[in-house]
This record gives sequence, C-alpha cells and structure tokens, in this order.
Amino acid sequence: MPPTPPVAAQVFGNALPLAVEYAQALATDGVVRGLIGPREVPRLWERHILNCAVLGELLESGESLVDIGSGAGLPGIPVAIARPDVDVILVEPLLRRAVFLQEFCETRLPNVRVVRGRAEERSVIDAVDGADAATSRAVSGFPKLAPWSGPLLRDGGRLLALKGSRAAEEIDEHRGVLTKAGFQNPEVVQCGIGIVDPATTVVRATRRAPATTKRGRAAR
Repeated sequence: MPPTPPVAAQVFGNALPLAVEYAQALATDGVVRGLIGPREVPRLWERHILNCAVLGELLESGESLVDIGSGAGLPGIPVAIARPDVDVILVEPLLRRAVFLQEFCETRLPNVRVVRGRAEERSVIDAVDGADAATSRAVSGFPKLAPWSGPLLRDGGRLLALKGSRAAEEIDEHRGVLTKAGFQNPEVVQCGIGIVDPATTVVRATRRAPATTKRGRAAR
C-alpha cells in the first residue's frame, strides 16, 4: 500500500480516512478481483484517486453526477468522498464490479447509488432520471460516449469526460458526433491545478434543450 501523500488531506479534508480506506480496498480486494492491475498500486493516489477527486471542482452543491462504466469506482467514488454534498450514481454492467462497488459504498457513502447495467439501456436511463453531469474515465471515445451520456442528462446538464493530452484534438475530430448527440460548446478545462501534477484534463460540453415550437412543444 503506497503512503498517503500530504496533498490528499487538502483534497478530502475530514473525509481523508475514508479515502485511505478506499485506497486500501483497491490495493487489496481490487487487485484480487481483477478490478485494477497490480502495477497500478504504487501510483494509486496520484494517477487514480486524486486525479479523479479533483473533478469535484466542476460540480455545485446538491447536484447529481452519473459515472458511466464506473469499474472500480473511478472517478465516481473519489468525487463522492471529496464532495459529500453531491449525489453520485455509479453505472456498471459487470456483476463482479457492481458487487465491489455496492459492498464498499452501501455502509460508507450514503450519497452514492450503484446501478447495474449499460448506460444505453432504458432501465438505466430511467434509474438515473436526468443527472446534472455525466462523467467517465477510459471507457470509450466520443462516438460511443456522447450518445450514451446524452439520455442520462437533464436539459442543460454537462458532459465531464476525463481525457488525456489529446483532448482538444478529440473535440476537433468528433465535433459532429457531439453535436448530433445534443452537446454544444465543448471545451477543455483543467482541474486540480497546483494540487495534482499533471492537472486533470476534462472535456466539458452542455446538453442543449430540444428546440421548441411556438406552442412550446418540442420540435420533431
């Protein structure tokens, strides 16, 4: 188990013990269950937990965040620990991963809900019921991620996709895909500046409300 970096206290505050418990769960049970590779254990904090937790900077108190393809709980669980004032929905189709998420969260994180299924399934869309923001990490590119995310969001909700150094290029390559999926004004934003190095890169886009007719009905 890698030592807890001092900056973790800045990110998690009073919830630091719970963040440490999550790191321990990933380093032990997470490896045994095949949720993360053993080579990731030495860099759990910097590469995974802290890198994800700073996404909370882009959320307002009382908002809801859906984490698509949550896997071992990244980025959803670090955000939920750092921001107990935000409701987090972890969407995960694989049973063994969903069980791990449920076991860790059910007695520790009352602001987290686990939904087993694929993001595009009607039952999942109904369960999420219009989140304020949707995120994902290393799940898929925008050609799949954008159509999955749109139906999970309320009108005016935001896509907050964790991306790497090619984020701006991905926007240029898939601008048409984002537009077709109902997203507008995509931009690259940085989270955790001065806290994590490198800062966390996020593509943020807004789901536009459907166009309406003069009578106030959605255009078809």
